[in-house]
Amino acid sequence: MSKLNKITEEELETVLKQQKEINSILVAIGSLETQKHSALHKVASVNEKIEITKKELEDKYGQIDIDLSDGSYKEIEKEK
Repeated sequence: MSKLNKITEEELETVLKQQKEINSILVAIGSLETQKHSALHKVASVNEKIEITKKELEDKYGQIDIDLSDGSYKEIEKEK
């Protein structure tokens, strides 16, 4: 029968602690990536809504530049 080689209990505890720490970090990264993915979908959705609103406003007022602080606008002059 061959002798079983082992690291010390202290070394094993260190390795296990480090492995647990890296696993915890990887789970956190996965969670953050999921949040990021969700946020990117929300950004895309809001951007679609913005484009619809821009089109509606352009159909009603023509090409304008809106002052977001008070809602006033200036017509954008078309280049000749």
